[in-house]
Amino acid sequence: MQLIIWGFIATHFSRNPQEPDLTGLLISAVLVWDSLFRSHVSYTLSFLEEMWSRNLGNLFVAPLRPWELVVGLTSISVLRTLIGIVPAAVLAIPFFDVSVFEMGLPLLAFFMSLVLTGWAISLTVTGILIRYGLGAESLTWVLPFLIAPVSCIYYPVSTLPEWLQAIAAYVSASHIFEGMRALLLEGELRMDLMANAYLLNLLYLCIGFTSFMAAFRSARKHGLLLQVGE
Repeated sequence: MQLIIWGFIATHFSRNPQEPDLTGLLISAVLVWDSLFRSHVSYTLSFLEEMWSRNLGNLFVAPLRPWELVVGLTSISVLRTLIGIVPAAVLAIPFFDVSVFEMGLPLLAFFMSLVLTGWAISLTVTGILIRYGLGAESLTWVLPFLIAPVSCIYYPVSTLPEWLQAIAAYVSASHIFEGMRALLLEGELRMDLMANAYLLNLLYLCIGFTSFMAAFRSARKHGLLLQVGE
């Protein structure tokens, strides 16, 4: 995946050698992308910790409903993501003279959209984990990198081949990064891109939650909640 991403980066900047504020654009993209990765990993790791300690059975012996577990995991995810992102964003100011906070309120909208994307991925992954066990643990690390090339973090969607552009249109993160580039390079807030991203996130969250609930019901029916873990 790194080869593909760097290939597209090289292609974009060879076509646009005079693109302004390159350092600020790349650092801002890295920080904003990190909100998706951290929200996903924080959510999934919290769930994996329960599996590693064989605690899922104990959790659901208590009157804990699945949606309450999801709310708890998302709350932990937000805290862990902020703890990781905010210091990095602050350190970028003295080290690189780049402040993502200059984007103002749109930064919060970008951040929340990518966090929602991370949660949608996490719901799907935890559903697979609860149904098939720790054999599917590698999905925690693989899935964010699979969507990275078509998320267009460091280059516009137009850099991609046409067949990948069609796929990128259904990736909410690509709309967010297109909107961020429009704001940083042109000073324009693209509400159409923002709306597309949030609508796609709503769709994927519904799919993720549905798959999680289906996996949970199946695992409970087959007595798998007491069997997962090391």
